Amino acid sequence: MLILASESPRRKELLQKLVARNDFLILPSNIDEHSLHITPSSLPKELSKLKAYSVFETHPEDCVLSCDTIVIHKDVIFGKPKDKEEAKSMLKALSNDEHVVISGYTFISKDVEINRTVVTRVYFNELSDELMDKYVASGSPLDKAGAYGIQDNDAFPLVKKIEGSLYNVIGLPLEDILKHCGRYLPLLPHINL
Repeated sequence: MLILASESPRRKELLQKLVARNDFLILPSNIDEHSLHITPSSLPKELSKLKAYSVFETHPEDCVLSCDTIVIHKDVIFGKPKDKEEAKSMLKALSNDEHVVISGYTFISKDVEINRTVVTRVYFNELSDELMDKYVASGSPLDKAGAYGIQDNDAFPLVKKIEGSLYNVIGLPLEDILKHCGRYLPLLPHINL
């Protein structure tokens, strides 16, 4: 059985684009995400590996997929904001500028370990105070790294353009996972990414 080592509803939703809902289980890992002290760009890959192995230890007959995503702006990691003020502060910093979204993912089974990093460059529009206030008031930014979800862009035009994987920015780089792990996954018969 495939296990997704994440409690993110977005990752579950994204994985369903590749794998049928009844072909995988959700089992979040319980690692301390603040335990690693390494360069920001290496962090997602290493965290995903720790998450995957923490689940694989107790389920060695299964396959485990884990992912960790961060937003980096000017060498600073933007995690999930702790409150509305921090969310607006992050949005102000990202306004009319570019940043990178880095996901590290790990797929492990008895036979294989795949540990990769995917980077997407994101360019923000210039954001007005009014737009930021409305977006923060919606509550959507509070559970997202960088205080935004690109899937909110229709209602709140934050992002001007991206270079790379849209799915990576949402939280699970499906194209890369399909390319490098597809032969080990119980894939849907028709995949439309």
